[in-house]
Amino acid sequence: MEIIQIIGLGFVVTLLILIIKRERPELAVQLSLTLATIIFLLVLSKVNVVLNLFRDLAEKANISQMYLNTILKIIGIAYITEFGAQVCRDAGEGAVASKIEFAGKVLVMVMAIPIVALVLDTIVRLIP
Repeated sequence: MEIIQIIGLGFVVTLLILIIKRERPELAVQLSLTLATIIFLLVLSKVNVVLNLFRDLAEKANISQMYLNTILKIIGIAYITEFGAQVCRDAGEGAVASKIEFAGKVLVMVMAIPIVALVLDTIVRLIP
């Protein structure tokens, strides 16, 4: 179970951060960023399995790859935005985190335009 290892690593680094923060707060932030990067890279390797499953399901359901790719990009933007914002919050920069979240929301809206247009087009065709 990789999640147990990730949680264990998180606990160890958290304890180190609590100990180091008193004397060297800048080192504690760097340690937190390093842990965040390690966890991100560990989880990123698992994403490929999910992407392949989505592609297979979309192909079976006869869904255009363009729409699937758009949805996957939106999901990616949401996860990366949340990750980046949390890293900023961990570093004590709540204002920067809020700006990152705002940018992520705008990008999601822009990316969703083709899907919203398709849904509206489908609704218009269904209404006599």
